[in-house]
Amino acid sequence: MKAALAFLHKQAPGFLFEPNTGLIAAVLALLALVPLYAAVAGDPFALTLFTRIVIMALAAVSLNLIMGYGGMVSFGHAAYLGIGGYAVGILWKEGLGSGFLQWPVAIGASALFALVVGALSLRTRGVYFIMITLAFAQMVYYVAQGLDRYGGDDGLTIGNRSTFHGLVNLNDNTLFYYLCLVLLLASVYLVSRLVNSRFGLAIQGARSNERRMRAVGFPTFRYKLVSFVIAGALCGLAGALLANQTNFISPALMFWTRSGDLMVMVILGGLGSLFGPVIGTVTYLLLEEALSRVTEYSGLIIGPALLLVAIYLRGGIEGVFRKAAP
Repeated sequence: MKAALAFLHKQAPGFLFEPNTGLIAAVLALLALVPLYAAVAGDPFALTLFTRIVIMALAAVSLNLIMGYGGMVSFGHAAYLGIGGYAVGILWKEGLGSGFLQWPVAIGASALFALVVGALSLRTRGVYFIMITLAFAQMVYYVAQGLDRYGGDDGLTIGNRSTFHGLVNLNDNTLFYYLCLVLLLASVYLVSRLVNSRFGLAIQGARSNERRMRAVGFPTFRYKLVSFVIAGALCGLAGALLANQTNFISPALMFWTRSGDLMVMVILGGLGSLFGPVIGTVTYLLLEEALSRVTEYSGLIIGPALLLVAIYLRGGIEGVFRKAAP
């Protein structure tokens, strides 16, 4: 076993890097102080915007687990956002508004779908893996479009947020924001524990050389499938939160371009770093919001900027600050 772990360290160098604590502290302070700023400045939109940012950061963290650490480039990750959101919306439509039911169903349905997708797609690699994940996501997208009882292509309006029988009042926007933030930090902590464990080392080793990992004695398919399911479950939770924030869910949430947005957030912040997806999500969505107020062609500016990041900043924003740190 010692020899196997030594091999894992060799296959996944730098997995225990020291993060840039200054940058991370600044981002966390920014997120923690948003409700205070919104109250003092009388700007409720800031709280709405950052609630969305925190939720999308949770989805990006889940994608980073499989793409950043496992090398599994899933182009259908947004499907889990939609599944989690529709679980909340459908149950509410049927008169079941308890969060104790809605949220576990959202997480469980997303995990089950991830299990099916992973069991098939993980038997392939490269472009074939990408296309299978994309095909499954598009399949769910078109199924949602055909759900006439639940809005079809027009989407489903959710009348009330999930109820927790007096324990948590999600109608309090400040409380809901801090709940989302706590769940985001919990997901980062979970990913940290996973990737720094024997399980995580095996995933990272398989990313570098899966054949040699199997020769050492690790069941790489099972390890990768478990990580795939965990990522799907976390993204399903993000979908449930997003449905509660917007009180609306539509098939557009599962379209392949939304999966592309999640990939951009992860790569921009720093692929394979714990807080990189959080930093990338904050940067991307704030930049998108700022440019949308200046021009309706914000994509013409964001696109080339992301291209430059992909070419010259291989470690993303977090990697740049980490290299610059003494």
